[in-house]
Amino acid sequence: MALEFTDSNFQTEVLSSDKLSVIDFWAEWCGPCRAIGPVIEELSKDYAGKVNVGKVNVDQNPQLSINYGITSIPAILFIKDGQVVDKQVGAAPRSVLEKKIQSNL
Repeated sequence: MALEFTDSNFQTEVLSSDKLSVIDFWAEWCGPCRAIGPVIEELSKDYAGKVNVGKVNVDQNPQLSINYGITSIPAILFIKDGQVVDKQVGAAPRSVLEKKIQSNL
């Protein structure tokens, strides 16, 4: 199951992690976010133990959205060693996300 990242656990779970983190910024009212949700869940299972895959609810964690300049959702950030190494704005097929994961592992 995809992890839930929040304003309070982001530093420890993502920025201090030695693994690549894939973070889906989403909201319940966002149709494309709901469409990509199952893909994020699949990736979290397929890459369990290798990649931190999780979600940030932008309505409940506004500070993270501000910090990373999220103006459009879904927005998926790929963070490694505390830095954004790639991003995907808008819903994308699983193959696109997997390619970005593989190139940053």
